[in-house]
Amino acid sequence: MYGDSATVRKILTDLGDTWAIVGLSSNQQRAAYSVAGVLQRFGKRIVPVHPKAETVHGEKGYASLEEIPFEVDVVDVFVNSDLAGAVAGEAVTIGAKGVWFQLGVIDEGAYDRTRAAGLEMVMDRCPAIEIPRLR
Repeated sequence: MYGDSATVRKILTDLGDTWAIVGLSSNQQRAAYSVAGVLQRFGKRIVPVHPKAETVHGEKGYASLEEIPFEVDVVDVFVNSDLAGAVAGEAVTIGAKGVWFQLGVIDEGAYDRTRAAGLEMVMDRCPAIEIPRLR
């Protein structure tokens, strides 16, 4: 497993509350939409990152991580595994503290590179499932 319980807890409680969610759009049928809502209910500021740069859950969207004009603590990745490694690299570049690959998003090389760069990382798990367990 990529991301033990201590790492999950650290990302959800200690790294900060600004979460860029890559792949988040206004499509309410997508998992990213509901996960973002759960994160908001637990006090996280969500930042939608999607080519359409839509406002979602009342938060302004951006077309890329590089366009976000403030610090991001965690990058939550809802893209296909073949694209996720590049997103993890961008998270390192922007100075994020952690990366979270959603259920089914797996790139072992990206995991190793991201951890080697000093970021916390969880892969193939969902924060909307994990965060209620912390209470």
